[in-house]
Amino acid sequence: MKLKRILKWSAGVILLAILLWLFVAYWTQTNECDHKAALTNPAKAIVHCQYGEPDVLKLEDVEKPVPNDNQILVRVRAASVNPLDLTIRGPWAIRPLLGMRKPKNTRLGVDYAGTVEAVGKNVTQFKPGDRVCVLPNYMLGAYGVYADRALLPASSLIAPPPGLSAVQSAAVWMPYFTAFGIVQAGRAGLGDFVLIPAASSSVGLAAIQIANWIGAEPIALTRTSAKAADLLAHGARHVIASSECDVAAEVLRVTAGRGAKVVFDPVGGPFVETLAKAMAPEGILIIYGGLSGAPTPYPHWSAALKGLSLRGWVVSQIWNDAQRFRHFHELILRGLAGGQLQPVVDRTFSLDDIVAAHRYLESNQQTGKIVVTTEGT
Repeated sequence: MKLKRILKWSAGVILLAILLWLFVAYWTQTNECDHKAALTNPAKAIVHCQYGEPDVLKLEDVEKPVPNDNQILVRVRAASVNPLDLTIRGPWAIRPLLGMRKPKNTRLGVDYAGTVEAVGKNVTQFKPGDRVCVLPNYMLGAYGVYADRALLPASSLIAPPPGLSAVQSAAVWMPYFTAFGIVQAGRAGLGDFVLIPAASSSVGLAAIQIANWIGAEPIALTRTSAKAADLLAHGARHVIASSECDVAAEVLRVTAGRGAKVVFDPVGGPFVETLAKAMAPEGILIIYGGLSGAPTPYPHWSAALKGLSLRGWVVSQIWNDAQRFRHFHELILRGLAGGQLQPVVDRTFSLDDIVAAHRYLESNQQTGKIVVTTEGT
């Protein structure tokens, strides 16, 4: 009994200490906005000192970064706006990673295109004046690319595809590498039906193009029929509005009862139960995002009765494997050159209009990429 009391008392003390540590850490947390110094060589960047609505994004003067031995300083020309950037709102589930009271990293932006301005002494693959794009193989927020200058490791840069503008180049690598998950993870092939939720996103449109290229049948899933004409024009064979019909029944109807062999879903959450009901036997349900914000259940009975597979997918599964990266890099270049792949940019904004760009992203009106440009900054 005495041992039990000691253990209970110890557990209570440890819990109290943890709570006290969390309390102190929360209220004493700072970021670069709390330690501003006089600028000697200013540049422009979007900074968010607090979590909140898009209005927290501010275009400010910051110190122009200087590359270390393995880094490259890039003059940014265009940067794409991504759902990942909506972490400015600070959802509590990921605040332990990003900062509890305020963001630890105050910069945003994932992929961009620009021109090399300076290189570190160990960098040999690029030189000043070269055009480059980014492969965001780093922690979100570690390098801010909503800026007129961005500093990144040389290993995170890649040459843009030939013949594309900076705006188009900022809308290429992330969507297409991600969308090739339907091939790498889903093994989609000739004649397979591929169901693509959030089909009007840049990754959704890329998946439609890839599905058509390999002879599969892309089915676009969108919330309403407002974008149906656009999605058909961009190559969808069928468009299903999830708020206007029984999705599983409609998928089975348009596939003549076969169901979707592959589902490529960035949303997750409870709706995977419906997606599983729409699938063909031994189909593969790929989840590559969590836009719903809700826990994703395992669709047990559909999976068990049909022999379905449920797979996670992130784009780093391609670029962390050198052979796989070379293969899909070559495919993307070939598809762009042959016209099978065509990056879709819905709208551009200037960097000083970043708040409007984020509001437009949140409105879900876009079909394709939203890109901000730095001309004039």
